[in-house]
Amino acid sequence: MCEVFLGLGSNLGDRAGFLGQAVVALEPLGKVTRSRWYETAAVGLPGAPAFLNGVVRLETDLAPDELLRKTREIERRLGRDPLRRTGSRTVDIDILLYGRQVISRPGLEIPHPRLHQRAFVLVPLAELALNLVHPVLGKTVAEMLAEVDSAGVKAA
Repeated sequence: MCEVFLGLGSNLGDRAGFLGQAVVALEPLGKVTRSRWYETAAVGLPGAPAFLNGVVRLETDLAPDELLRKTREIERRLGRDPLRRTGSRTVDIDILLYGRQVISRPGLEIPHPRLHQRAFVLVPLAELALNLVHPVLGKTVAEMLAEVDSAGVKAA
């Protein structure tokens, strides 16, 4: 069993509904615990609707590649265009951390390469694992969160 953290986001349609459906779809993959949802501006998408974001802790036996395949399937089922990896979306599921593993290859990078820069990920991650240590940076979630501006991350 491995402890995995997934970032979830949605900025189209019934955002909370899509996130809730994503959480339910993740439940067959292992034990799921989720953070609260947070509303944030769409980073790098001027004029786009605000996002709802959160983090899920998943205890799973799935290998990283299989987990990625399953999360992409969930995204597609919930209306995400698989060819459009950026921009507005019904649901986005990113593998943030997979135990202490470090993976870097085309299509799969763990830990998520921008995890430490994103308050909209760090705030909900801190709810679930404040003292978790980033396997590359050697910093806790609390330390990484203290280094970013989290003023725009509001509990929904």
